[in-house]
Amino acid sequence: MSDAREARRYLRTKEFGILATLSRRFSGYPFGSIVPFVLDQGAQPIILISRLSEHRKNIEGDQRVSLLVHDVGGDAQASARVTLIGDASGIEEQTGLRDRYLRYVPGASQMLGLGDFDFFRITPVAVRFIAGFGAIRWISPSDFRPPASLQDIESEILAHMNTDHSQALRDYCRHYHGIAARSAEMIGIDCDGFDLRAEGKR
Repeated sequence: MSDAREARRYLRTKEFGILATLSRRFSGYPFGSIVPFVLDQGAQPIILISRLSEHRKNIEGDQRVSLLVHDVGGDAQASARVTLIGDASGIEEQTGLRDRYLRYVPGASQMLGLGDFDFFRITPVAVRFIAGFGAIRWISPSDFRPPASLQDIESEILAHMNTDHSQALRDYCRHYHGIAARSAEMIGIDCDGFDLRAEGKR
């Protein structure tokens, strides 16, 4: 497996990261925020940000950000982690993007209903991937970009799998994760694999 694919697959297993923005209130100083994120088909992090948040104000002043994603628990310095450096920009709400985000972060539907949250995309400039102690790599944006996108057919695949192959999805949960799920739903698929939600967990 290539370093780029390993880093993408690692990010796709995570739900939260630490977003560093450049403070407008304290000029030049970094400001950290915990944010949920979802990778789009291009492996670009999508985040939903309130217009009242400090990091939103910071991004409006300077698009340069970094997103640190790491393992929780254990020896943090010996664990895997990814720092994605990039430019954050607002994006118009697209039906496919909104649907994908809500499948991964269903609780965000309430925030979207408030009317003051907008989607932002982080376009990678560089990716720092630490697979473990001493296993350190820089990955270029061109290498990090997935070789293909399933954006145009993702919803069709999900509908087919969830309607016609629900037993197979439960079998995946049992075989790979030891979970005897009463129900399982495929919530996303891309060139790096697919994600299931079962018993309320991803």
